[in-house]
Amino acid sequence: MARFGANPVNNQRSRTKSFLYIILIVVVIGVAIAVLFRPQNSEGEGNEPADVPADSSISSGAINPGQTDPNLDSGSETVEEAGTNPQAAEIIAEAMRLAGTGSDSTIEARDRLSETLALAMSSRQQALVREQMAKFAEQWLFSKTTFPNDKLCNLYKVKSGDKLAVIGTQYKVPYEILMEINGISDPKSLRAGQVIKVINGPFHARIYLSIFRMDLFLQNTYVRSFPVGLGKPGRETPTGVWVVKPGNKLIKPPWWDEEAERLYQPDDPDYPLGSRWIGLEGIEGEAVGRTGFAIHGTKDPNEIGTAASRGCIRLHNGDAVLVYNLLMPGHSRVEVVE
Repeated sequence: MARFGANPVNNQRSRTKSFLYIILIVVVIGVAIAVLFRPQNSEGEGNEPADVPADSSISSGAINPGQTDPNLDSGSETVEEAGTNPQAAEIIAEAMRLAGTGSDSTIEARDRLSETLALAMSSRQQALVREQMAKFAEQWLFSKTTFPNDKLCNLYKVKSGDKLAVIGTQYKVPYEILMEINGISDPKSLRAGQVIKVINGPFHARIYLSIFRMDLFLQNTYVRSFPVGLGKPGRETPTGVWVVKPGNKLIKPPWWDEEAERLYQPDDPDYPLGSRWIGLEGIEGEAVGRTGFAIHGTKDPNEIGTAASRGCIRLHNGDAVLVYNLLMPGHSRVEVVE
C-alpha cells in the first residue's frame, strides 16, 4: 500500500499562521507600551491653548460677531506652532485676566493686548489678539459708553454755535462716526450743554496684499479687520503710503470707465463702485504720483478676497460705509504692504 507523506501545502499554511500570530502579538505589545509611556499633552488635560488662560472667552475664527478673520484658518494650526512667543502669551493671559475683572479694566486690557502687536508672534497668536481687541472695540469705541483713563475717547460738552462737522474736524474724525456712536439722527440737532462722546483721531489703515486683509487703527491702536479685493495681475495695487484725498470722499459718484468708454451713473443696475468711494493720494513709495486709486465698495461681493480690480481696494458695501465714516481726509493714512 502506498504511504502518504506530510502535505507540504498544509505545512506551509501552518507556518504562515504561526508567523501572523507572532506579528500580532508584537504589535499589541508595541501599542500597549506607546499608550503607557506616551508624553503628556502639552496643551493640558482640558485641551486649552497653552498661551491662553482656561477662562478665556477667545474663540478661533472671528474678528467680531458676524465677521470672519481672513487670516485665521481654524484647525490648520495649533498654538504650539513654530513662532509662538512666550512673552506675548504671558501678556495675552494677563489682559484676559484684567478683562474678566469688570468694565473698569477694559481699557487696561486693551492697551496690554495692543503691546503684543509689536512683538513677533505666531499667526495664531496674532489672530487671537485681533479677535479680542475687536470685541473690546465694540465696547470702548462703537458705543456711547466711555471708560475712565481712556485717552482715545472722552466726553465733550457742546457749546452754543457748535456744529458736529466742526467738532469732528477738531478731533480729526468724520462727523458721521460721531453721529453713529451718539445716536444722533440729525447733525443740526445739537444743543448747547449737550454732552457727547468724541473720538481722538485720526484713524489709519494698513492693507496686506498677500492675505487680502485691511487692518484698521485708531492712532496706533488696532480696531478691527476687513477682507478686501485687490488689483489683478498687470494692474496690481501699488505698495506705499497713501493719504485720504481731501474733497474725494464721495457717496456713489458718477464714474467714467476709460476701458469701456462709458459713464456709470449711481442708479445703473451694473454700477461697479458699490456704496462709497474714498479717493487716495500717494505720498510714499510706489504710491507717489499715482492717481485714480481709491477704497470703494463693489457690485460683486465674490471678488472680495481675490485679485480682480484695476488697482483699487474693494470692500463689502457695509464695510465700505463703516470705513468711509472713520477715515478723515488729509489726516488718515493708508499703508499698502506685501
